[in-house]
Amino acid sequence: MHDTVTIVGNVATDPTQGRTTGGVPVTNFRLASTHRRFDDATQTWVDVTTNWYSVAAFRQLGEHAKASLRSGDSVIVTGRMKIRAWENNGKQGTSVDIDADAIGHDLRWGTTAYRRSSRSGVDAPPRTAATSDPHDDPEQPAHSRGDGPDIDTSWAAKDGALLGAEDGLADSAAAGASTL
Repeated sequence: MHDTVTIVGNVATDPTQGRTTGGVPVTNFRLASTHRRFDDATQTWVDVTTNWYSVAAFRQLGEHAKASLRSGDSVIVTGRMKIRAWENNGKQGTSVDIDADAIGHDLRWGTTAYRRSSRSGVDAPPRTAATSDPHDDPEQPAHSRGDGPDIDTSWAAKDGALLGAEDGLADSAAAGASTL
């Protein structure tokens, strides 16, 4: 039985990429989800316990995860959880695995610059207010074409979050942003 779960946590290991025996691309990383509580005696937040998960992202999701995630990133992962027993060199344990359906940065703790990839597998160039008109692109969601509520994104061009390095994105360390 597989339960669908959503886990909020931090990427604990840099994602690694490989292939299944059938040749399907897969990206793996460990996810740490730390539970906290407020300690009345010290008037501070304290870490109580950390749950560890092994995350596998397949196909295009895996490719995007490998390109976007780094150890320490705050993320939200939704997928199918599997609990399995393991034994290796006389040691036994239990592993909690998640086959990811969706992965995204947790925007409570930082910003990200999203770049949609085309279906042909080639990344679409980043869009800025100065270089494109969202009304002209039927591929964009209605809210980004102006059919929904107006959202002020003028800060993005000023901040450099959508402009920058060779790949069209600002350096994440310099811009204080993660790339998703």
